[in-house]
Amino acid sequence: MEKLISIRSNIQTVPESYVLPPDRRPGKQDVPLCKTIPVIDLKGEHAHDKAELIQKIIKASQEFGFFQVINHGVPEELMRNALMVGAEFFDMPAEEKASFYSEDPKKSCRLYTSIDYVREKVHFWRDTFRHPCHPLEDHVKDWPEKPARYREVVGSYAVEVRKLGMWLLDLICEGIGLKPGYLGSGLSQVQLMALNHYPPCPDPSLTLGLPKHSDVNLITLLNQGEVNGLQVLKDERWLAVEPVTNVFVVNIGHMLQIISNGKLRSADHRVVTNTSVARTTVASFIFPSSDSLVEPARPLTNKGSPPRYKAFICKDFVSTYIADTHEGKPPLERYELDP
Repeated sequence: MEKLISIRSNIQTVPESYVLPPDRRPGKQDVPLCKTIPVIDLKGEHAHDKAELIQKIIKASQEFGFFQVINHGVPEELMRNALMVGAEFFDMPAEEKASFYSEDPKKSCRLYTSIDYVREKVHFWRDTFRHPCHPLEDHVKDWPEKPARYREVVGSYAVEVRKLGMWLLDLICEGIGLKPGYLGSGLSQVQLMALNHYPPCPDPSLTLGLPKHSDVNLITLLNQGEVNGLQVLKDERWLAVEPVTNVFVVNIGHMLQIISNGKLRSADHRVVTNTSVARTTVASFIFPSSDSLVEPARPLTNKGSPPRYKAFICKDFVSTYIADTHEGKPPLERYELDP
């Protein structure tokens, strides 16, 4: 528990173990706000412009690997409450959270810090509480009883976010030439919720909340609140994603890039810190089940468009992703097929 950055008080300087090598530091330069990541209004899904809506999602997923959605159906109050209860969890005394702390990545309901604290040479300025949440009735009993409203708020939030995620996956399927529901069942069986907490940092130029990476899963839906931190890499340039109330930031994961046979792309992103205020976010990840076979969708491959990636079992890919990311290797490289 003493490793958690959120329980340390009055840190005046960045500890040496959190100082990144000069070539990996964010530095002091101003990162411009990205004005071009699309903000897509989902209210048109049931109207005559559904085709235009799908086109916008696919274009954003190809150009950026990221987009933002409004009028998505998740109540604004529920989004706000999920952020608040997350902040309340991290603000609890250490002894109230101790039973959830674990350095075992196989523990399903787990509080931990940084990314791979034991093996990594430099740590990252973040604590995370992560747990499965679908089907809700299978997992909610393992969640914290404190804060008192945690199970109620996060449970309701998880259900609503899953509806949104599955809706988006169906729209994406239509956009790339698959039938709606293709990504249902085992290919989207797992949903993980991650509450991320980034305390104020004495010198944000020296460290990161999260390093450059792309997500391993199908799709991620992020409720990032009102504090800056998320940055996306576009054309070798970092761009800040401005927080907007009642908006989800959606990004494509590696597995969806593979299933789409490269029609969509995952995108590199990172999280920076700040000196003045803590930042709490809630991310929802949709994955295939661990034993699912993941491969380029067969309706998207033919002689003229052969598979670009090898087939694999989901849990095996997650294992190599963790190892490759730790070693700084591109996680998709070992699965790419020669053209």
